[in-house]
Amino acid sequence: MFSKLMSTDNDYLATVLRVGLGVAILPHGAQKLLGWFGGPGIGGTVDFFSQAFGIPAALALLVIAAEFFGALGLIVGLFSRIAAAAIALVMVGAVWMVHLPHGFFMNWSGTQAGEGIEYHILAVAISIAIIIRGSGAFSLDQQLARSEA
Repeated sequence: MFSKLMSTDNDYLATVLRVGLGVAILPHGAQKLLGWFGGPGIGGTVDFFSQAFGIPAALALLVIAAEFFGALGLIVGLFSRIAAAAIALVMVGAVWMVHLPHGFFMNWSGTQAGEGIEYHILAVAISIAIIIRGSGAFSLDQQLARSEA
């Protein structure tokens, strides 16, 4: 099972998708975990999730871990299928709990009450591609799969 989870070919497109998604998600995780980029940090994030959405602290910590450590995992290609699945779940949860009422489009003009779902659709689609194809070239998953063989 471990070798199946890590298996991937030398797919450069999977590498581009994996690294691109990781780089796009990492700042969001850093906001939530470390307070970087104007984010609230771990305590502020857990408090906000609890107060605004009624999300238990344990689930808020899983969201933070998925966004930060999952993004790092994608960037280096370690447990990429798991990281992509976790990020996809976070994106679906964000759409369901926050973004769906704001429509499709991002709030480029500042006239909406919040952000739409277009970013989330892209993140989920890329996540699904990674789950299907694996980490691709230049990944730790690829190296681990080779050492298992």
